[in-house]
Amino acid sequence: MVKRIVVGAHYGLRDWMGQRATAIFMVIYTVLFALNALMLPEMSHEAWSGMFKGGFFGFLTFLFFLALFYHAWIGVRDIFMDYIKPTGIRLALHVVVLFLLVGYAGWAAQILWRL
Repeated sequence: MVKRIVVGAHYGLRDWMGQRATAIFMVIYTVLFALNALMLPEMSHEAWSGMFKGGFFGFLTFLFFLALFYHAWIGVRDIFMDYIKPTGIRLALHVVVLFLLVGYAGWAAQILWRL
């Protein structure tokens, strides 16, 4: 009999479903983005800025980045749990990646709402 040691990791369906849901959202957004970009009257900075200034698409873009960062967090966390056995090193890497992803989300918000 194999005795499984639970170390506080989030095994299971919730993370799997979260990663699949973010992937589906990112695919839908990518299609919408491509269609929207192809319908621009001209390829200029003003046209691109105008595409994101319209509130709704800017909000969808921010949701895309949040979905991307959550998707990345789940993947990186699982890789670290599988391949990095020393708990202290794994925790330090988790903290570094988490701070980076939160920082990237803030940076994305700053870029999108600065336009």
